[in-house]
Amino acid sequence: MDSLFKNLNASQTAAVTHGRSPLLVVAGAGTGKTTMLAHRVAYLVAQGAMPERILLLTFTRRAATELISRAKNVLAKLGDKTANVNAIWGGTFHAVGTRLLRMYGDIVGLPRGFSIIDRADSEDLMNAMRGSLPIGKDKRFPKKGTCMSVYSRCVNSQEPLFKILDKHYPRLSEFQEELASLFDAYTARKQTDGTLDYDDLLLYWNAILKHPAMGEKIRRRFDWVLVDEYQDTNLIQAGIIHGLTPDGEGLTVVGDDAQSIYSFRAATVRNILDLPKAFPNTHVLPLETNYRSTGAILEASNRVVGQLSERFHKNLTTTRSEGLSPRFIRCMDEDAQTTFLVETILEHLENGIPLTQQAVLFRSASHSLRLEAELTRRRIPYTKYGGLKFTEAAHVKDLLSILRLAENPKDLPAAMRFLNLLPGIGARKARQLADMLRDTEGNWNVWKSWTPPKAAQKIWLPMVAMMEAISPDGVPLPTQMQKALDFYSPYLEEEYPQDADSRKRDLEQLVDVSSKFKNRQELLADFVLDPPQSSEEFAATPDIDDDYLILSTIHSAKGMEWRSVSVIHASDGNIPSDFATGSKEETDEELRLFYVALTRAKDYLYVTCPMRYYHIGPSWSDAFSRVLPTRFLPPEILKTCFEETYYAGANDSGNDHIRDTLAEEGLDIAAWIRKQTGGLWKK
Repeated sequence: MDSLFKNLNASQTAAVTHGRSPLLVVAGAGTGKTTMLAHRVAYLVAQGAMPERILLLTFTRRAATELISRAKNVLAKLGDKTANVNAIWGGTFHAVGTRLLRMYGDIVGLPRGFSIIDRADSEDLMNAMRGSLPIGKDKRFPKKGTCMSVYSRCVNSQEPLFKILDKHYPRLSEFQEELASLFDAYTARKQTDGTLDYDDLLLYWNAILKHPAMGEKIRRRFDWVLVDEYQDTNLIQAGIIHGLTPDGEGLTVVGDDAQSIYSFRAATVRNILDLPKAFPNTHVLPLETNYRSTGAILEASNRVVGQLSERFHKNLTTTRSEGLSPRFIRCMDEDAQTTFLVETILEHLENGIPLTQQAVLFRSASHSLRLEAELTRRRIPYTKYGGLKFTEAAHVKDLLSILRLAENPKDLPAAMRFLNLLPGIGARKARQLADMLRDTEGNWNVWKSWTPPKAAQKIWLPMVAMMEAISPDGVPLPTQMQKALDFYSPYLEEEYPQDADSRKRDLEQLVDVSSKFKNRQELLADFVLDPPQSSEEFAATPDIDDDYLILSTIHSAKGMEWRSVSVIHASDGNIPSDFATGSKEETDEELRLFYVALTRAKDYLYVTCPMRYYHIGPSWSDAFSRVLPTRFLPPEILKTCFEETYYAGANDSGNDHIRDTLAEEGLDIAAWIRKQTGGLWKK
């Protein structure tokens, strides 16, 4: 057993061997949290815990898979190759909730075959319900996406609608009664149709835990509950943890309050800060030895996060050398910033740092557009995280809507999306057809007897035949997918003539990957709960020579690390965002977000700030605006922790500076020239 601890420090060992009383591990950035958690799982199994009685909750499926795999490797090194670690209940809150609801959902009125809809389909259903109610006639009534955001925030924060509107959407307060009616209709339709949205998975799980008999039955399933990234939980998730282990016995919670950055998803840092109050006998154990960053980068990061007024105090130390100081680069403008970034990236590449070990991070996905254009021009390969997910692409949603309708003929968003593909069928007719199918409990004969418009006559009956063919459970999933793709392909070519081939390749990969799933229900649920970022995730092991730069929003970069990291657009208004400084709580979260960005760097850290931005205006004199560096790097931190430089760009001739000065003095050169020359041709 001693060999289990030989690569752990004293704090990690204390966490791994802790007993059954509630444990909160405050794991700073880069402190070996994953290593500790995997070893704790292995330790519990080695001590006799039954794997199937261990519940491991994470925020990505990838994290759960990695933890279980690493625990398995640790046990193998100990000589225990018999423990079935794969029996551990590991996964995201939503995935585990789905699994439990399939088992016990009928207790709270759910059909075992309920379907799960993603955010876009939830918005469509919300919009359909709006159309069925005498509301929303005012042109100022919020769009479907905004309505869904309001609804989701109410559910996840467990705050009443009037408070949510007052705090986050004050301009919508006048629509409070209409929104309440809309949300009632939306909820009722989901329940009638056996459809759950993303938020429902947690709501229903929490409801089952509150049921006296079923709650106790689920609690008896698990002896140990381990939760990763607890700072990212919302109030419902915290309620689920309390429901699973009311006294905290067997509970291990791991997280870092300094990396709580998801309040827009209704996550609250209070969950981790107040855990010792929720479970009074909680043992709080900090992990403070950073294995990732150099001393200079860590010192800068510590100083930044030290500006927070409320946090678990920990002072991260590093096992690495001091290293180079982080650099803060004041760039003349956005073009200069882009030039600096590309030059730095290529210099590192020449010095042996592959592109995959370099990352450019930004607050908003739009901040990388100029850089993307230059990378494309220079033929530097890159991949971007934080944008549109693969399953959010229109052609993917189209194909999946066919499978969803086959799975649940009451799925209104799926029916309307699919039917709207057909010529001559608009939104109103699609809604009527969807209701006809729903009213007959999914009997396709009701569509067979319907007379389609002339434009759809040739394909209507073949479409119904296709749906009949793929609906039975016994049809192999790849066969279902291929039949759906064969039917959809002509519409793909007509709708996307420019890139139909590449889109079709995406869908062909979907057909191939479908063989990995047990059934249609599992595939559809998986694509909602853990959607792939791109079709490349379906590919086999990438070519060893593949190399590409990483571009990512800071939110999407959490949990990652690279040798070189550049944090761009570090100016007030961007970091922190102008839209997230309305309160101290919001500003604190923006500071934590900046801290997350800095702590992704292992060897090199660059923070860039364009000193001016160009805008389209009525005249050249107001075509730019000057900005200030981020408030999160005050002079005392910049002077002591960063090397400050100015970068004007490769082709700066000084003309821009002269033009700026003239503009600031209010001198309109064009008007001045007209005035001076005007007299030359007058009598």
